[in-house]
Amino acid sequence: MTSDRLRVALAAGLLGVGSLLSGCAGMSDSVSTAFADPAKYELYDCKQLEAERKALAGRAAELQGLMAKAETGAGGAVVAEVAYRNDYIAIRGQTQFAEEAWRRNKCQETPAPQPAAAKPGRPVKPAARPARPVASGAGTPSTLPRDGSVY
Repeated sequence: MTSDRLRVALAAGLLGVGSLLSGCAGMSDSVSTAFADPAKYELYDCKQLEAERKALAGRAAELQGLMAKAETGAGGAVVAEVAYRNDYIAIRGQTQFAEEAWRRNKCQETPAPQPAAAKPGRPVKPAARPARPVASGAGTPSTLPRDGSVY
């Protein structure tokens, strides 16, 4: 009888822990702006907002990758929640406020720079080859007389 009670207690404990973790995950998704400052982006101009949005998107992607990597190991879901979830929630809240400021300021994306095309015109002249150095020694002809006399 005691082993049956132990199994029931263990199952109830696991069910309780599972419901707590799922409740935390649901709550964290709905309160993502609670970890961010709503006035942070009030004085940003469009150029600053664009850079901030890119940085936030990169950080969010990095955290998602870290959480996915952590979840592949044993107990990884718990590690991902403990180590990365709060940062991820804060980044999502900041992203939401940055997006609101972006829309409020009526900002537009800066077009990506186009690669410079070659200018039409005269062709580029190849560089001149350097003169071959004259080596002195037994293999080179000499202009001095062989008998040792001077001109």
